Amino acid sequence: MDILRELRKIEKWYRAGGNINEYVRAGRNAERNSAASVLVSYDFQAGAYTEYAERHPRYIRDYAGAIAKTIEALETPKSVLEIGAGEATTLANVVARLKKRPDAVYGFDISWSRIKFAKRYCRRLKVRPQPFLFVGDLFHAPFQSSSIDVVYTSHSIEPNGGKERQALLESYRICRNHLVLLEPAYELAGAKARKRMEKHGYARNLYRTAKSLGFKVIEHRLFDYSANPLNPTGLMIIEKKNAANAKGISNPLACPITKLPLLKARSSFYCKEGMLAYPVVEGIPCLLPSHAVVATHFLDR
Repeated sequence: MDILRELRKIEKWYRAGGNINEYVRAGRNAERNSAASVLVSYDFQAGAYTEYAERHPRYIRDYAGAIAKTIEALETPKSVLEIGAGEATTLANVVARLKKRPDAVYGFDISWSRIKFAKRYCRRLKVRPQPFLFVGDLFHAPFQSSSIDVVYTSHSIEPNGGKERQALLESYRICRNHLVLLEPAYELAGAKARKRMEKHGYARNLYRTAKSLGFKVIEHRLFDYSANPLNPTGLMIIEKKNAANAKGISNPLACPITKLPLLKARSSFYCKEGMLAYPVVEGIPCLLPSHAVVATHFLDR
C-alpha cells in the first residue's frame, strides 16, 4: 500500500470518522503502525489539538502546570525540548508556567501541518522565548548528543508500538540531564485500557524497556492529569548518567543523518561536513532524513 498515492482516499475515510492508522494497518495486513501512517494521521488531524485546547483551557493549564512543576523539581534548565510537540498546546503552556524561562526552547513534530498550527498558537500566546519549531522525526532527532538539558514527551511515543527501545535510545541520546516521559501507562493501566492500547498499536512496556537499557529511572507513576481514563498518562523520569560531564552546546541542531552540526544558511539548513541541505517550507524547517538534499556545492559562489 503506497500511502502517499492514496491521500484523497484516506481523507475521505478520515472525514467519515475512520481511524487512519487502522485503515493503513488493514491495507498492509500489519499489526504495527508505520511511520508513514502516523505522519498522515497526524497531518490530517492538524488543528484538532488547538481546538481542544481552546475548549478545555483549564485542563491544558493544569496539565502543563504539572509538567512545569515536574521539570522545576529536577533542575532549572537552560534548554528544553518537547519531542512530538504537535500544535505546541502543551509546550507553549509549559514554558509560560516555568518560573525561570529557559534560554532556548525547541519543539518538533513529524507533521508539517501541525507545526504550522503550532507556530500560530505560540504567536497568539506570545510565548517567550518563542520556541524554535520544525519538522523532525523522534527516531532520527536532528540534535547533537547531550545537547538539551531537559527533553520531554507528551503522548508522542504513543503510536509507535514495537519501537519503544529505539524511541528511548534516541530521546536519551539528545538529553543532557533529564528525560521526562508522559506516555500511555500500559504497565500501570487496567485491563480495559490495556486492551484499547493494544488495539491502537500504542507503545507498551516503556518502563521495562528503560530498565533493560540500564537507564536510571528515578520516578515511575501515574501522572496527576489524564485527558482519557482509558488512555491514562504515566510519568517516567530518567536521569542521565554522567550528565555533569556533558558540556552545554550553543547550537544543538544536527543533521538527522550524520549527526554533524547543522546551521542556517541562506534559505535552508546545511550540514557543511555532511554536505546535505534541508529545505524550509513556508518558514518551517523540514529536517527529516527523507528531506535531505545532496548539495556538495551548496557553499560555492
